[in-house]
Amino acid sequence: MDEPTDSPAVISPATFHRAPGVADWRVTSTGPQAVFTATSLADASRLVAPVVAAAERSGVLPDVDLRPEAVVVRVPFRDLEGIPAAAPAFAAEVSRAAAELGLPADPARVQAINLYVARHSGIDVRPFFTAALGYDELGEGDAVDPLRRGPLLAFNPIAGDVPGRGRTHLDVFVPADQARSRVDAALAAGGRLVDDSHAPDWWTLASPDNHGIDIAAWIDTTD
Repeated sequence: MDEPTDSPAVISPATFHRAPGVADWRVTSTGPQAVFTATSLADASRLVAPVVAAAERSGVLPDVDLRPEAVVVRVPFRDLEGIPAAAPAFAAEVSRAAAELGLPADPARVQAINLYVARHSGIDVRPFFTAALGYDELGEGDAVDPLRRGPLLAFNPIAGDVPGRGRTHLDVFVPADQARSRVDAALAAGGRLVDDSHAPDWWTLASPDNHGIDIAAWIDTTD
């Protein structure tokens, strides 16, 4: 996806992070996100009403993922322009409510996963993937689950451009302050470092059987 830029209606990740009250939040490829841990489904559900109230006051349209272990609150990118300017106020209000309810934030659990589909440049595979997955086209080269449940898909030409060959890799977007520990954990689990020339924006790793994963943090710090 294109890097977000500031405008009267939207702000960058760096601008979001400079706002007061958003220390619990990080920006991934899906937008600002916070994870508030809980002890049960009932415990987690107590945050839903405050999130709805904050959304109504701010005009932000969040996604709320309710689990027995945590509540995940996101301000999703609904286009490729950037973060809604009202997002920091919404995020700060949600964080205050979570603190009052005794639901601590855990930034280490924040992440978003994108699937990059490599393709021969002469073949447009996006219609196939959108039809098979029930996705919508996003911009000129991406596809997205209309309910934002599954990973965003991006379609990129294969280096070397070999006809009749397709290949994919995962991008795991994590907070900038969590990226190095995620890389270290993957390497300790048998992974191989392929390229760190773009670090700390992203690291390219390979699994023991040579499947590719990028651990990416650049979106969290984009100004």
